[in-house]
Parts: sequence; structure tokens; C-alpha cells
Amino acid sequence: MTSGYITRLLAAPLIAVTMAAGAIIPGVASAADAPYKVYLSMSYIGNDWQTEAKNMVTAMSKYYSDKVEFHVQVAGTNAQKQIQQINGMVQAGADAIVVYPISPTALNSVTRNACNRGVVVMAYDSVITEPCAHNVTIDQHQAGRETADWLAKELDGEGNVVMITGVPGTSVDKARTDAAMKVFDGEEGIDVIAKSNGMWSQAVARKALSQIVATHGWDNIDGLWMQVGCYTATSMQLEAGIPEDELRPCAGESSNGHRIQMLEPGTVEGASDTYRPVGLASISYGSPPYSGALALKLALEKLEGKRDELAHDIALPLPLVTSSEVQLCETGSHEEMAAGCNVFDPEKVPPGWFADIYGPDTPEVGFAAALNAEPEPRD
Repeated sequence: MTSGYITRLLAAPLIAVTMAAGAIIPGVASAADAPYKVYLSMSYIGNDWQTEAKNMVTAMSKYYSDKVEFHVQVAGTNAQKQIQQINGMVQAGADAIVVYPISPTALNSVTRNACNRGVVVMAYDSVITEPCAHNVTIDQHQAGRETADWLAKELDGEGNVVMITGVPGTSVDKARTDAAMKVFDGEEGIDVIAKSNGMWSQAVARKALSQIVATHGWDNIDGLWMQVGCYTATSMQLEAGIPEDELRPCAGESSNGHRIQMLEPGTVEGASDTYRPVGLASISYGSPPYSGALALKLALEKLEGKRDELAHDIALPLPLVTSSEVQLCETGSHEEMAAGCNVFDPEKVPPGWFADIYGPDTPEVGFAAALNAEPEPRD
């Protein structure tokens, strides 16, 4: 791979020696072992992000279908079930396990056992603290801190804030929420008047926010910090008859609906209802759904002996845009996304679909992968 951030952040020199017949490097499979048995272990799947991430991992496995035998298992929010499933994967002869861990620590023992059996374990988005695992993720503290800081400044340091958090127990939710709370606690004029779990779901966020609004009313809410749900919160205000120039600023996710609402009114032909540009004052960050696909690609490279070592923590750049930086994609090609487009026509994707699909090190998967689990054409 040629992009800068992977080159800088991975300790991954190419194996530069020719192995004698029968020689084995511990933890590295022979190319003759292909196809490799790769498992995807998912936890909670009740939101758009997880579906999209699964699509992109699946598309990556299809791109390398001549090298990968791919299997998927879902554990839900039950850490013990995920442990049992991973044990079963190891016993079934897994070469690599790509996992969204429901807990950063609960999987340590089963991960260590897998590593001792020569299995490459790659976590994406959320993390596993066992040192033999590799984590592919953004800086979740940065995501919480920078979005909360933006909102505090947008409110001039004064106002009532509502927080909608993510899936409890995950390292992602804890890091983002703790970092945001630290910012708000440092602002004397900011008062967090309500906080509720949104499970990274537009539907759950709507239910949670509806209960909060029923108690406090929109008149007592000055700003929103939402791990997922800015599209929903803005839609609810429009449905309540709040004028576009009085919409509450929202710091939140990279859902396509949210970013469309951040565009200036009238800039997207055919957009209607609440899935339209309204000039929303907002900041949008992404936890890229391609992280799992990249994890699979890196695991394959390690199995093939192309990477002698991988770092324990592989940091992805944080996609972060404000209203003035949102740019509509015309085709969704890699070239167009590399040039800076970051939101898609409402006629092409649903509002809860996540727009941060571009990764410079994953040209194998793009728009079709995120939408339909189909890889890019092979050369």
C-alpha cells in the first residue's frame, strides 16, 4: 500500500528473505495455505453503521475471494456469546478473525488463546486491550472532544445541551462520552440537562429524544451532542414547525441525512421533506465503516507474509467536517472522494446511511461496497 497514514503508523516491513523449504515463521501462514479461513465476529447489529461496515468487510472478502473463505457470526450485545463464538471459530480452524468487540476487556482471554493458536485477531472501530490483538480505529477521545468543543463555541459557552450516546459497554461509547463530558464540565455556562443511550440508531435516538423533549420542550434545549441522531433531531424540529433559521446546532455523526441538512437550502435538486438541505449549523464526524474491510485486508497481508509485524493500535484519520466543508459527490468514485466530496444525493442512499466510506488504503471497496456489499472491479 502506498498511502501515508498506513505507511507511517504500521510497523510493517516486508519480509525480505527467501524462506527455505519447510521453514516457518511463527504466526505467519504460508501462501500455499490459501484460501485462508477468515471469520467476521459482529456484536450489536441494530443500526445503519454496523450494516454498512459488514457490507464493506464482505465486499473486501469478495474482492479476494480466491484467497479468502469468509464466514460471519453475530453475537449481539452478549459478550459471553461472542466469547463462545470466537472459541468455536478457533476450533474450526480460523486463520484470522475480524471482530467488532462488545467489550474492550471481556475478550482478552479468548483473544490470547486465539493468538497462541496462530490466529490473526483484528478488531475494528471498538478495541480489544489484549496486546496480541490489532485494533483499527479512529481516536474516539478526539471525536468526543472536538465535537463537544465545537458545540460549546457555537453556543458561546452558554446553554442547555442534550446528549444522545451510543451502545453502552463499548470502548467507543465510553471514550466519546467521557471526552465530551470533560469539555462540557469545563464550561461554566453549559448545562447538560439530559443524557440517553441512542444505540447508534436513528430510530432509537428518535425515541430517546422524544422522551427528553416531552419533559423539557424544545424551548429549553439550545444544542445537541449526538453520537448518532443529528438527522433525526433536525427532522423532529422541522416536523414541529421550528423555522430553519432557529434549528438547534447539532454535533454528530456522518449520516448522509445529517450532512445533506448541513448544505445550504436549494443546493440539491429534488431533495424533499426533512431529507433536504436546510443550512444546519453542525459538525459531522465519522468512524469510517471501511475500518473492518481494512482490518481484513491487513490480516490477509499478514497471513501471506507481507507484513512481519503490525502495530497493536492502527489509527485512522478522523473524518471531521463543518457545514462550510460539506461537498456533494456526483458519482462516488474513489477519485472524486479523494478530491474531497463527502455526502451523496438523497436519491441514491437512505438518510441513515453513513457517508464516510473513503479510505485511501481500501480502493477495493467503495460506494457499491457500502451500499450493496459489492467490491470494485478487479483490473
